[in-house]
Amino acid sequence: MKKENNIDQEQLAEINELRKNSYTTLRATSPEVEEILYKPMKVLDHGFVRVVDYMGNDSAIVQAARVSYGKGTKKVSEDAGLIKYLMRHSHSTPFEMCEIKLHVKLPIFIARQWVRHRTANINEYSARYSILDKEFYIPNENNLGAQSSNNRQGRDAVLSGQEATDVLEILKNDASQAYENYEKMMNIDKEGNALNSEKIGLARELARMNLSLNYYTQWYWKIDLHNLLHFLRLRADTHAQLEIREYADVILNVVEKWVPETYNAFVEYQLNGVKLSSTAWGAIKSLVNGKLPTHEELNISKREWNELKELLDGK
Repeated sequence: MKKENNIDQEQLAEINELRKNSYTTLRATSPEVEEILYKPMKVLDHGFVRVVDYMGNDSAIVQAARVSYGKGTKKVSEDAGLIKYLMRHSHSTPFEMCEIKLHVKLPIFIARQWVRHRTANINEYSARYSILDKEFYIPNENNLGAQSSNNRQGRDAVLSGQEATDVLEILKNDASQAYENYEKMMNIDKEGNALNSEKIGLARELARMNLSLNYYTQWYWKIDLHNLLHFLRLRADTHAQLEIREYADVILNVVEKWVPETYNAFVEYQLNGVKLSSTAWGAIKSLVNGKLPTHEELNISKREWNELKELLDGK
């Protein structure tokens, strides 16, 4: 079936019907989020993110911080200044007054990383009840990194030539074979019809265990803005795994549309900001006076000292 942004035609028709509806409300809304509401934003080869619902905006954060009656008690510039102050000094509660609900389609191995953030409400597609689609993630050849020699959870140089071709073939063949066996164990074909009328077929809740972690799952994920920003600070970071970072980048773009003043403060003070230990801060002050102390002088590990030096060198 033909798909657009990894959504099939039946799902697209449902989205178009939803977008035909219009409601009058006294609640704060974001025009830019209204524009993308329900629409899928493609991620990876079969995944997507779409906004299903949201509550609040920058004004809601300011309102909660001031415990005021509503928008208009201060100038916009003062509101932006207050949001920056709240972000800079880690006053998190006002940001919890905004919430967003996303529909996300993602590979199972990324979902298992994602769910480590336990501050959201999640309802996931049930493979006990339904049959998973034959959709699995295959990395782009440019992303087939070898195991890092100095980071147990990172990648190093990209595989190339025949080695890359062999890896891609293994991934595709294993995933395809696993799905064929998944159908065979349940005694169904691609349309869900029985393959053999004399067989009962294995329960879906058991058959699913044969599928590999690159198969796609889906969930509805609802989270407040404070905890969403914490998720993004970790998962939009360059040290995060590439695949989850691609989802984080799409969500970060949604945040920019939703709460632009908060987005600007978040990028300034958290995403691109730097957190230093008291020892590192002492080293910075020494450097201002002309000399960066050695790691022996600072009494820190060589690794921490190298991280500090890379930071100062702009790496």
